Amino acid sequence: MDESGNENKGAAELPLRERKKRATRQRISNVASELFRERGFDQVPVAEVARAAEVSTMTVFNYFPRKEDLYFDRIAEAVEVFSGAVRDRAPDETPLAALRRLALELLDRRHPLGVPGAAFPDFWQVVTDSPALRARAREALEEIENALSAALTETAPDTPDPDLTAALTLAAYRTVYVATARRLMEGERAENLVADHRARMTATFEALERALTPA
Repeated sequence: MDESGNENKGAAELPLRERKKRATRQRISNVASELFRERGFDQVPVAEVARAAEVSTMTVFNYFPRKEDLYFDRIAEAVEVFSGAVRDRAPDETPLAALRRLALELLDRRHPLGVPGAAFPDFWQVVTDSPALRARAREALEEIENALSAALTETAPDTPDPDLTAALTLAAYRTVYVATARRLMEGERAENLVADHRARMTATFEALERALTPA
């Protein structure tokens, strides 16, 4: 589960079958996250998660192919929203402008992909204590970067080096995010960090545009 525990907005507009599937997925993730926080990720087997969520182990793996994804349940969403911002942008909008708009929209919604929230320290402590989760976090960043590079290649053929652009953009975004996360871990209040996070994210994208826009 992400550190907010909130379901995606717009779920109420989905067909009943899809809403039920999402509710089941969220319940499994929530149960798993509670167990992981109580005893540690590596100490809780998937079979125990299934029993606590009142589903079969097979059902758990139908929703979450890997145990790590029970905790990092927004990886697929992250891949989709970042690559989708590039693919679905307006004809007159540059990829970097679309990504900056996305970053600020996520921040305004207090979405966990946009800014770490008050529950982040507890969430991240579980990751820190688990080599498997730390490895999955690194893999997730690579998946997002690859998807972003593919979106640039497909929709922005004038991009000089899509791989480099994707890597630099994600690294810059992550740097701002991690700086805010560290301040949270040190005891600052989440809401007190929002304005500074916005300013640093805006400045970061301005720097990226200067560096990556062809002369």
